[in-house]
Amino acid sequence: MAPITSRMQAPTRTGTKVVAVTDYQATPQSDQLALTGERTVPGIAAENYWFRRHEVAYEYILDHCAGRDVLEAGSGEGYGASMIAARAKSVTCVDYDEQAVEHTRRRYPELVVHRGNLIDLPLTDGSVDVVVNFQVIEHLWDQSAFVAECHRVLRPGGVLLMSTPNRITFSPGRDTPLNPFHTRELSAAELTELLTGAAAPNGPADAGAAAFDVRQMLGVHHGPALRDLDAKWGGSIIDAQIDRALAGDEWPADLAADVAAVATSDFDILSADDADIDASLDLLAVAVRR
Repeated sequence: MAPITSRMQAPTRTGTKVVAVTDYQATPQSDQLALTGERTVPGIAAENYWFRRHEVAYEYILDHCAGRDVLEAGSGEGYGASMIAARAKSVTCVDYDEQAVEHTRRRYPELVVHRGNLIDLPLTDGSVDVVVNFQVIEHLWDQSAFVAECHRVLRPGGVLLMSTPNRITFSPGRDTPLNPFHTRELSAAELTELLTGAAAPNGPADAGAAAFDVRQMLGVHHGPALRDLDAKWGGSIIDAQIDRALAGDEWPADLAADVAAVATSDFDILSADDADIDASLDLLAVAVRR
């Protein structure tokens, strides 16, 4: 998932307008993966809110990856896989986009990176302990086939960690996704059905062995500091960014500064028992291979 703002021009220094910077050490611009609307990338001021919103999910799952063989299916720019590599036994990346694969190989040489189709993963059966699939499932046409592939490459008892924007809050009241790069967005109930096989025509039995038990359904929420920024920007700092991007308006200096200051600690990841999962921004499922 990438925001509408990622397809718009970032704020520039004109008069009182500023270019904010994050604490992420970006590569030189010549080696920076281009923003296309399909993914977020680090080190871009106007993208910082979305980048941190994705990064917090990677921070959360590091313990699940510690000492294990991990596949990131749909690795994008590669920053998440690099974070995982600091804790995992091994990390393998698969992405379909040739430019993203070449970029990841250059920038993160510690990673093994394959170009491949996510519904035909270039891995042998039972070869990894963990599959990470963050902000990707909503881009896929055959979501069930991908889940079956995750099941195939996981060892018995392996874990699938999947995040996706919450359809209810990301594209509210719409029959089709707001982001044109998304094929099908999911609610928490729909994601659970997809992973357990309940969405198959004849229910779980039709899904055969390629099904998972969902152990946790978590939601990403704004913490106190971001809720304060929501109030400051007319109810939503997200809408403040998107509305100006769609209108082609430059950002005021204080909006640029507020976005640049967002940190992963400004987000809360809460279980469905502790907060309304349908009010969350993104979903994070922890599922175990049957």
